[in-house]
Amino acid sequence: MKTKFCLFIFLTCAMFCQGQSSTKIGPNSFKFEVLPTSTNTRYTEIGSGFFRNKFIMVSSKKIGGLAKIDLNTNEAYKELFCLDIDDNGALSRPLLFSRLLNTSSSEDQLSFSPDEHTVYYTRSNKQNSLEYKLYKASLEENSQGNWINQNLTSINKPDVSIENPFVNHAGDKLYFSANFPDTHGGFDLYVSKINPDGTLGQPENLGKTINTELDDKYPSLSIDDKYLFFSSKGHDNIGGFDVFRSKISSENDYQAPVNLGSSLNTVYDEIAYFLAARHKGYLTSNRPNGKGRYDIYTATSEDVYQSIVGRVVDLKTQIKLPNTLLVLKDEDDKEIARTMTKEDGSYSLSVLPFESYTLNTHKDGFKDASIPFFTNRGNETTYRKNIELLTTEPVIEKVDNELRIVLENIYFDFNKWNIKEESFISLNKIVKVLDENPDMKLAINAHTDNKGRASYNMGLSEKRAASTVKYLIKKGIPKSRLQFKGFGETKPLIDCKNNCSAKDLQANRRVEFVIQE
Repeated sequence: MKTKFCLFIFLTCAMFCQGQSSTKIGPNSFKFEVLPTSTNTRYTEIGSGFFRNKFIMVSSKKIGGLAKIDLNTNEAYKELFCLDIDDNGALSRPLLFSRLLNTSSSEDQLSFSPDEHTVYYTRSNKQNSLEYKLYKASLEENSQGNWINQNLTSINKPDVSIENPFVNHAGDKLYFSANFPDTHGGFDLYVSKINPDGTLGQPENLGKTINTELDDKYPSLSIDDKYLFFSSKGHDNIGGFDVFRSKISSENDYQAPVNLGSSLNTVYDEIAYFLAARHKGYLTSNRPNGKGRYDIYTATSEDVYQSIVGRVVDLKTQIKLPNTLLVLKDEDDKEIARTMTKEDGSYSLSVLPFESYTLNTHKDGFKDASIPFFTNRGNETTYRKNIELLTTEPVIEKVDNELRIVLENIYFDFNKWNIKEESFISLNKIVKVLDENPDMKLAINAHTDNKGRASYNMGLSEKRAASTVKYLIKKGIPKSRLQFKGFGETKPLIDCKNNCSAKDLQANRRVEFVIQE
């Protein structure tokens, strides 16, 4: 155990220190712990995903004394192996995966349909062990591993190597790398639609956002198919192949890739990253102090949480706006969280690094706002964003046979007649209407809910109506144009008696502005 711990410390130091010596890339919001597995040998081992809760890998370790040597690699031709995974993620001793899929050629990575009845796999060209072709096979019904109908897929082309197939979890797309003539350089990532019969559609290049002038290979997806992981020698790179992540939008667009950071990547090659769960996966690397050319490592991660905070205020007066609803949505317009601003107009929401969000606001008397933002930092941090809202215009219309100025509710301190600061904005709308209509006269009628004594509510409503008139007079409206009356609980908007909900009570607490004929 002590040896294993020391090896982990050495590897962590090696990949951090060596990576940092050539680049400023830090953890980039991804906290990984990377440990070697016991399956590694002095030969090449590369991970290749999962089948029936087993981990699949390709390896060039010799089976028997007469193993055929690939002159291009000076190792035995690779074969497919399967390994059991225990509850802690440890891998068992590897066993040959399939006597039918393993041949005298070199087998490489493979991927299965969601029902695991179809496999897409790669095998080297007999004339060139560095050129791979993509095959498809079916699992014979009720068999324990008899793969039948082995055929080359239609997307193979002469002098083109197709590698690293990965079927998405929905089962309708196959990602892979290839050096087709239309690449941006070296190997690019492609995707083909998987038709209902298992055949493949025309390959589509993932474009310049993902592909670079250098090699881009080893695609895989998160469990929910929302993130593309891949290895690239390009982009913002520490060295060799680094693992990157790109979010996939609902329109199948790809966000700019983010390097998974120096806690995972080194100046050596990190490839074939496969997630077994949200925070646990397997990685292949040729970093030093391993057993062979390429070794398999377990990689566990932690989320880095961030927050966005700020205040919602009125644009003109900068008055703080409590009880404003904020809805946080991702770039696919899916709601992530919601909150109400506090009495001081403040809010706080949790976000994740390197994501595109939109904050949508709603408050009576104000125009809805939509504020996009991008969490562009990788460390634990707080983004600050104050939001300024525009007021809506008051409406003059008939209500219950009365002509009224209709606007949002006027708020008072609990059980008091002091007008809350946020309602100054609303009352200023009344001032504006009266200034624009110098002959207009108003009756200000205040109402309460039915909580408490009726006599107390009557007096409270009278004082609140008087406070409203006092504010309007202070703003220059002549007293002669205003009259007021408190109605207490006698004229409920919703006659709910003793079964009032909080929403009913709120509706009944109101001030009405009635235009006098």
